Amino acid sequence: MSETESFHMAFEHGFKGKKPVEEGKEYTVTITDIGSQGDGIARIEGFVVFVPETKVGQSVKIKITRVGNKSAFAKVVE
Repeated sequence: MSETESFHMAFEHGFKGKKPVEEGKEYTVTITDIGSQGDGIARIEGFVVFVPETKVGQSVKIKITRVGNKSAFAKVVE
């Protein structure tokens, strides 16, 4: 399953409670994993954030570009 398919499934199945991220906001995260399509994965309060063009161990400042029910996408801003 691609990350895009995973993201769309997350929209359908939902995240219980208030999401810990908001579209347009910036956060500092550490990349802990790499997804099947090569995007870095960070977690904010357990909420998965996909960050393209990053590597495991990187600490980066990101801006959330899209929020689903179980995951979000972000871009590096710094």
